[in-house]
This record gives sequence, C-alpha cells and structure tokens, in this order.
Amino acid sequence: MICIINIQTDFMPSFCTIIPFLGNTDLSTPLSIVFIVCLLAVVGFEFVNGFHDTANAVATVIYTKALKPIIAIPWSGFWNFMGVFTGGIAVAMGILKLVPLDALMSLPVGVGAAMVLAVLLASIAWNLGTWYLGIPCSSSHTMIGAMIGAGLAFTWYYGGKGVNWGKAEEIGLSLILSPIIGFGIAILLMYFLKHVVKYHALFHIPTGENDRPPLLIRALLITTCTLVSFFHGSNDGQKGVGLLMLILVAFLPAKFAVNHHISNDKVLFQLNQTEQVLQKTATLNHGKRLDITTLVSKIDKAKYHLSLKNETDKKNTYLFRKQIEEVVASVKMVSQDKTLVMNTADHQTLTDNASELSKLVEFAPLWVILLISISLGLGTMIGWKRIAVTIGEKIGNEHLNYAQGATSEIVAASTIGLSTAFGLPVSTTHVLSSGIAGAMVASGGRKNLNNNTLKNIGLAWVLTLPVSIILAMLLFMLFHLFI
Repeated sequence: MICIINIQTDFMPSFCTIIPFLGNTDLSTPLSIVFIVCLLAVVGFEFVNGFHDTANAVATVIYTKALKPIIAIPWSGFWNFMGVFTGGIAVAMGILKLVPLDALMSLPVGVGAAMVLAVLLASIAWNLGTWYLGIPCSSSHTMIGAMIGAGLAFTWYYGGKGVNWGKAEEIGLSLILSPIIGFGIAILLMYFLKHVVKYHALFHIPTGENDRPPLLIRALLITTCTLVSFFHGSNDGQKGVGLLMLILVAFLPAKFAVNHHISNDKVLFQLNQTEQVLQKTATLNHGKRLDITTLVSKIDKAKYHLSLKNETDKKNTYLFRKQIEEVVASVKMVSQDKTLVMNTADHQTLTDNASELSKLVEFAPLWVILLISISLGLGTMIGWKRIAVTIGEKIGNEHLNYAQGATSEIVAASTIGLSTAFGLPVSTTHVLSSGIAGAMVASGGRKNLNNNTLKNIGLAWVLTLPVSIILAMLLFMLFHLFI
C-alpha cells in the first residue's frame, strides 16, 4: 500500500473525514488509505493479542472445571475490556518512548507510515504463526522486538537515535525477570498451601465433566481468572494504545502530538507559576549553583510556542512538544534535588505542575482507549483454544489441580498488576506459563514438567526477539523503497 505515497495528489480530497473523531485532516487520499490500513493493522494486532494471550487467563478455570468455556471466554473478554479502559496509559507512554518520535514528526509522513506498518505486520505475522502452532509466545516480546528492528532500520537511513536503548534495557529487564520471579513465587506459594494451609480439597485433580470444585475453591479460581484478565488488559492493552498513538502522531502530528483539549490558559498559568517558584528557589539557594537563566529560557520558549499552538501547524506543535518535555524534565530534576532549600508548598507545586504539564504530551484520547478495549475484548472470545490446551495439558505431565491453577493465576495477576503500576510492560504468557511450571515443580519435582513443551516455549522465547527485529527491519526497508 505504501508505494502510492509518492504520487502527486494535491488535487485529490482526503477522505479521513469519514472518521468523525479525526475531524478535518490534510492527508491526501493515498495517505488516507495507508493511514486507515495502519489503523486496521493495530486493531488486528490487538485482536490477535486477545485470543493469543488471554487464553492464558481462561486455561486454568476451564481445566479445573471452575467455569465452562462458554462462560469463561466472554467473562475474560469483558474484564480485558475493563482493564484497558481503566488501566491508565503509563505502559503505553513507555512503549512510545522506544522509538524516535521527535524525528518522525520532523520527517515526511511516509517515513512514519513505513515504521508503523513494519512494526505492526512483523508483530502480527509472528503472533499468528506461534498461535497456529499452539505455542505460548509473548506478544510483548514480539511488539518490542519489532519496534527495535524498525528503529534500527530508521537509524540506517536517517542516522540519529532510532532506538531509546535506556528504555529498551528497562523494558527488557522487566520482560526477562518477571517470569523468573513468577516461577520462584509459584513454588513458594504451592509449598505454603501444601504444608501450612493443608486444605486437601485444593489438591484434587478433576476427572469427569461434572467433577466441579467446591464453592469456595471455585470462587477463588474465578476471582484469580478475573484478576489476570483485568491486569492483562491494563498491561497488554496499553501496548495497543501506545501503537495507535504512534500511528496518530506519525500521520497527524499537529493534531495528536500535543493534547489540545487542555486549555492554553491553564498551561500558561502552570508555566508562570513554575517560573515563579524556580526564581524563589534560586533566591533561597543563593550559595548554591542553580542555572535559573536556562530554566526560565526554556519556560519562555514554551510560552511562546503555546501562543502559536493550533491543530494544523506541524512545525510549531513539534517545537512546543519538545519545549514542554524539556521543561518537565528540568522541573523534575529540581524537585528531586535533595540538596536544594525549598519549602514544602513550593516543592509540591513543582511536582504537581510537572505532572500536569506532562499530560500535554503523555495522553491518549478516550476513543483510542475504547477502540483498543473492544478489539482486545472481542479477540479474547475467538481462537483461544490452541493456547489454552498447551497451558492446561502440556506444560506439566499431569492435569492441573485446583491449587496449581489458583497459584499460577495469583502469581500472574500480582506480577502484571505491579508492573502496570510502575509503567512496565510484561508478558502475560511467560508469567503465567512460568507460574504453572513452578506449581508443577512444587508438586512433583522436575520430572513433573513436560520437557518437549518447555523446549518449544523456550525456543519461541529465544527466537521471538531476533525474528521480530529482523522481520521489522526487512519490512521497513521494503516499504522505504517506495517512499
């Protein structure tokens, strides 16, 4: 599709106005087509993520007979929807910081289109392939690998910093450590249930269709399934929000690089108040070096670009975004400097203003969150069985008992929930799979694990990053040929 970007089409009207929440755009018809393809691709990615990853949440309740699939699947889908809808945007903004957003805003739209399509198509291709083979594979690893690959290809063509390696390292540690921690905690929790709680009904393995868990255990399993589904939405769903915001900023930077719904008067008040507090702090710390001139200069530049801000001026929007980011970063450094003399009220004012000003560049419109919520929720209800069979039957050499199912989901829900609170993406697949593996080891040692399945999962884990990186690089280079 991207090959049509170079066509001279100034005379052709844009038809992106058929999407009401976008309003009028200056995209030509060919670019509008590519834009809509990108929107459909991110919806497709989140849909695939739903049936690829959410099978992890329902596998335990289905295999312990706590819920029938016909009830468990829509139940999980609903709580995935709620997770995205109420989970905030910290993880989404972390994803956006992986790519050179500032550089994309200053380059032709086609470059952003090539990057977005490369990331989305590489992610969808690997997710669908592993799903077809029934191998639990991390959508998070896939997407982040694809973003790194597209960023590397971007650097090859345009130089500069195509990948934020500091953020990539932070996310990488989160993705690697979370399943290891999950494995260890699952073993400890199983030992606790076995040797301290000693509730024998927890260790029953359901056999027949009507062999249902007791009411209390059933409530526990349904609760843990609900929590995993909710936190999966709040973490994995935010990745879709981040991708969709990447598309909007790449194609329509003047509209979506800055939150135009925050009034200029409010922003101006916060900038003026921040400047006053900084000048007061500089006076209080006359014996300590505080570069107030540079700080005030940044604020003045931000106020100047604020006065010119509108939804059509791409260049000024880019400069305003950049100035706000610099102001927020500088104010945070001052507020976190423990050696400065500052009264409590002024410190709180700086902290609050930095938080409020950051909302100008770290935001997602309600319709973006709603679209991703619906896509993930609907995706959960389709195609879940392949992964659920692997989770429920093939990680261990025995059928899941109630304690193993509850343990793995408690571990997954708590790990994913904490990661979301800190704005870190984690893999629901790897956390839950490692939790089940830990519960199986606690029950019968290493011999209780299915080595063939673990090898397949491990191989997919090792291959996901390099494959998605290479695939995204190649796709970016392919699309770039036509820009």
